[in-house]
Amino acid sequence: MNTPVALHVDRLTLRAGTRTLLDGFTHTFYPGEVWCIAGPNGAGKTTLISTLAGLTRPAQGHIELDGIRVNDWPLARLAQRRALMPQTSHDAFSASVLDIVLLNRFPHLGGWGWERDEDRAAAHAALDALGLAPFASRDVLSLSGGERQRVALAAVLCQDAPLLLLDEPLAHLDLHHQIDCLEALSAWARGVGRTVMFSCHDLNLARRFATHALLLEGSGAAHAGCARDVLTPELASRAFGYPLVLIRDGDDEALIPALRTSTPN
Repeated sequence: MNTPVALHVDRLTLRAGTRTLLDGFTHTFYPGEVWCIAGPNGAGKTTLISTLAGLTRPAQGHIELDGIRVNDWPLARLAQRRALMPQTSHDAFSASVLDIVLLNRFPHLGGWGWERDEDRAAAHAALDALGLAPFASRDVLSLSGGERQRVALAAVLCQDAPLLLLDEPLAHLDLHHQIDCLEALSAWARGVGRTVMFSCHDLNLARRFATHALLLEGSGAAHAGCARDVLTPELASRAFGYPLVLIRDGDDEALIPALRTSTPN
C-alpha cells in the first residue's frame, strides 16, 4: 500500500524572462485533497506543475515530497511517488491502447522489465475507470484527440503514484467526458494517501469537483484554500481581468461573466 504523500512548497518563486509568475509562495498540500490550479493564460500553471514534478528548477525556493527535496529523489523512486500528465503528448509509433497505458507501469517493474499480472490488472482497472475498456485493443493512432486525452489520463492512473500532477487533463474533452474524468479523479483521490493537482480553465467545474484551489494572477500573487473560498467573483475577476458574478439556483452556483453596460456617447 502507498504511504501518504505530503507535498510542501517553501518560498517558491517562478519567473518567465523578466516576469515574476509566483513570488515567495509557501504551502503544504495534504493527502485526500483535490486541487485545481487556475489562472489566465501565461499565469504560470504549466510552469508550476513542471516545477512541482521536479522537471523545472524554480528561481528561488524549493519543493519537498515526504520531507525530501524533490530534486534529491532517485528518479525511479520519484516516479513511484508522483505521476505527471503533460499538457500535450505525441504518439510516435503504432501501439494498442492497453500497451500505451502499460508504459506507465515502468517504475514498478523489476528484473527484465516484463509486465506481471498485477501490472495488466492495473492497466485494465485504469481503462475501466475512464470508460475505455472497449478501446483496449484499438491502435492509439486511430483515436480522436479527446479519446487520446482519456488514454493519457488512464496511463497516469495506472502508474499508481499517490500524487498526480495533471496539466490540462480536460483539454479536447466534451462536457460529458470532462465530468466523467473529474468523477474518476475524485473517486481515485478518496484512496488512502492520494492527492490530485490539475490545471483547468473551467472555474465552475473546479468549484464542483475540486476540494481546494490555487489561483494564480500571473504577477506573483497567488491565492490558496478551499475551492469555493478562492474561486470567488472578486478574486477571479481580478485574476482574469474581467468582471464575474456568482448566480445561484437552489444549491447550485455558477460563475458567469457580468454584463458590461455601454457608456452613452
